[in-house]
Amino acid sequence: MLRFIILFGYMYLFLKLHVTGDISKYINMKYAFLTFIMIFVFIFLALYQLYKWNKEGSAPHSHHEHDHDHAHEENTWYKKIIVYGLLSFPLITGIFLPIATLDSNIVKAKGFHFAMIDNDKDNYSNHEILRPNTSLYYGAEDYKKMITSDLKKYSASDHLVLNDGNYLRALETIYNYPGNFMNKTVTINGFVYHGDALTDNQLFLFRFGIIHCIADAGVFGMMVQFPEKVHYKNDQWLSVQGTLSTIYYQPFKQTIPYLKVTKWKEIPAPKQQYVYRQS
Repeated sequence: MLRFIILFGYMYLFLKLHVTGDISKYINMKYAFLTFIMIFVFIFLALYQLYKWNKEGSAPHSHHEHDHDHAHEENTWYKKIIVYGLLSFPLITGIFLPIATLDSNIVKAKGFHFAMIDNDKDNYSNHEILRPNTSLYYGAEDYKKMITSDLKKYSASDHLVLNDGNYLRALETIYNYPGNFMNKTVTINGFVYHGDALTDNQLFLFRFGIIHCIADAGVFGMMVQFPEKVHYKNDQWLSVQGTLSTIYYQPFKQTIPYLKVTKWKEIPAPKQQYVYRQS
């Protein structure tokens, strides 16, 4: 019966995440169909366990079989506690604990670096900071074709608006080819983060980007410079527009693109705060 409860609980959890839309806080939505399929898989497995439990409960048992089963239960009760405990923990926390949204505290905890934080054992567990890099997910030729196509697409206009659909690819193109975007107008939304060695009219605007799932989430954006002093706190969302240029940023010891802001305004945090890697 406990197996049925656990399986039914996972079915409910996945269904709840889809109904509320909170599934988008865990995975790239292009994979959402997989978790939707799992709802039906859990329903099937739960009903099978219920059928199996009812069948075993109605079957006759000899005294010898009962004694053997009882001895077996005594030998394995601690294993069951461990197994069912491990299965129940993510279920209980997923249903009853509130879902946290990644913010500037995560950036501070991970550390703030321009390059990727490398994991030599697993390229897919790398965490990217500031600059998107999707080269890991393509072959060399395919990646070259993609960035060439993106450069042509995103540099064609004198005003590039970074939105939910193009945020990661357009931003990656800017970082790959900053010279092609110099003095072009760029509009970007994001939350405020105060990095090191900034003046009182500079800050970073970020959004968290998900490649596959929340485990490989990175924080992406750019430095912005205002024409006057600003006093925004971390996690305040802004919409800014300005012209692109480059600046030498001492903590990174390299030149990076930044936005010379001409227009800006405070905005509420969007309902969907994350952006996703598009195919």
